[in-house]
Amino acid sequence: MTHINVLDPGASPLDYYGFELRRLRESAGLSQKQLGDILNYTGSLVGQIETARKVPTPEFSERADAALGSDGLLSRLVELVLRSQLPAWFRQVAELEARATEICTFQATMIHGLLQTHAYARATLGTLDQTDLDDRTAVRLARQRIFDKPESPVFWTVISEAALYQEIGGRDIMRGQLAHLLGFEDNPRINLQVLPFSAGAHTGLTGSFNLYRFASDPTIVYTEGYGSGHPSANPDTVKDCSLRYDHLRAAALSIKDSAELIRSAMEDRYGEQVA
Repeated sequence: MTHINVLDPGASPLDYYGFELRRLRESAGLSQKQLGDILNYTGSLVGQIETARKVPTPEFSERADAALGSDGLLSRLVELVLRSQLPAWFRQVAELEARATEICTFQATMIHGLLQTHAYARATLGTLDQTDLDDRTAVRLARQRIFDKPESPVFWTVISEAALYQEIGGRDIMRGQLAHLLGFEDNPRINLQVLPFSAGAHTGLTGSFNLYRFASDPTIVYTEGYGSGHPSANPDTVKDCSLRYDHLRAAALSIKDSAELIRSAMEDRYGEQVA
């Protein structure tokens, strides 16, 4: 256990955040419990964050900034904290997502992390490892904040129909996840297509992949293995995967028809009656 009196702010972004939170709280003349009461959190949670034993959330940071008059300091720091909590091999992906002007992704078996609900993300992350599950879920969901930026990336995703029927976490969680996907139906910057079983053989049979496009930098292709990521800017690889993605989008249902298939899955598989 880290003792608050020896917390080293240079040890990690999480330690630095805790150090700054404590400094701001003490400058305001508040105890941990008093600050917790103001923020509608427990004093124990405040103490855990101050001692780098708990990962802060963006919501906590926004409330703390408002209460402590810190001019958005904690909200800026939390971005670094959350990114630092990602697996080392995945941090580059979060950076690509944050910088990209367009993201194109094909998902063969599950919903992409940028579109996952809290419950769905928690179920996927907890499959083999239950440790720090709340923190790891918060870290994954924080990546979705790229859609809150004034110039958010245009996001295209082709999801295999199999992902709609792979029951992750149970019927209620899947119903909530599919309802979440339908919420993007009228969002021109988040475009979702389903690749139906009837498409047969297709150009994504070798597995999921992402394309990240930027205003001035070369396009990056990203594929993933067990515990490792493989980004590539090789022009031949980018050309090949771009062509594969074009064919996947052509074989997939339209955005409107994809939404209808998702609604059908909710009704037929998960018992949700959608008007």
